[in-house]
Amino acid sequence: MSEPLIDIKNVSKEFGGGLFSRLAPFKAVSDISLSVARNQTMGIVGESGSGKSTLLRMVLRLIQPTSGEITINGQNVWALKGGQLKAFRRQVQPVFQNPASSFNPRHSIQSILTAPLEVHGIGTPAERRDRAVELLERVGLDPAMRHRLPHQFSGGQKQRIAIARAVILGPTVVLADEPTSALDVSVQAQVLKLFSDIKDDLGLTTIFVSHNLAVIRQVSDRVAVMQHGRLVEEGPVDDIFDNPGNDYTRNLIAAVPDPAFARRNRAGTAVHPVSPA
Repeated sequence: MSEPLIDIKNVSKEFGGGLFSRLAPFKAVSDISLSVARNQTMGIVGESGSGKSTLLRMVLRLIQPTSGEITINGQNVWALKGGQLKAFRRQVQPVFQNPASSFNPRHSIQSILTAPLEVHGIGTPAERRDRAVELLERVGLDPAMRHRLPHQFSGGQKQRIAIARAVILGPTVVLADEPTSALDVSVQAQVLKLFSDIKDDLGLTTIFVSHNLAVIRQVSDRVAVMQHGRLVEEGPVDDIFDNPGNDYTRNLIAAVPDPAFARRNRAGTAVHPVSPA
């Protein structure tokens, strides 16, 4: 693999077990090491409670690791302060499972999209508006809708807006945590296609967390499989799905209740199930 842009070294996260806690310490993530090359997508898959979202939130600087080191573009994420931290916030952007929870319900979509530009002092008000219009068009929404409030959009439309907001600052890294799990199958396929197209167009490096193996196979270059906070195996997407080296991975693949997935898994090819509406 080429020189990594994201490098996770021996990262662990333990909850509880403090001086005044009655609970025994719980290790949500145990000694994980992963590297993501520039312009690649690392898919992280595992059952609920496997630690995949906790790991992603540590990369985002939302949860501090108990031990280990996370570097992006050679900088230790948890050592950043001041201007370096602000630059990190601009270059590393999230897409969450429920975009509505991160939208101010009283703000218009235009305000939601332009707010990051205002925070970072980018452009004039007119230039920010034009950038919002440009990105709404790019994610397949009518720019005339920019004056509406979040509750006036469907789940799939909200996720499109979340993707637009994630890329409006021109980041190099996008970290996605189950961004399509709340969507129905046809809308999910459209949003995944959009995510992949934007990733390719902008040359983004991405980590994509999901419990859905079909989704991970569609969007990823490499796959990391997690169980009980530990890394079970990691490698190129086709190697992992066609020739899994671990019983847990084989059991995950065997449990997928989708005959089409099983067929393309045996064939070693991914299928984009639905074209955008």
